[in-house]
Amino acid sequence: MQTKNPLEFFRTLPPKQCSECGDQITEQAESYLMECDHCLSKREDY
Repeated sequence: MQTKNPLEFFRTLPPKQCSECGDQITEQAESYLMECDHCLSKREDY
């Protein structure tokens, strides 16, 4: 089994999509959010 370069692995990941609306999420380091800022702002259960 060939080991892939870790940097290449992360570069080839598809962009994360919001689980609510399907829009692409602009990720920041160490972000585990599954919704975009717009959908998060509509939520009332913080």
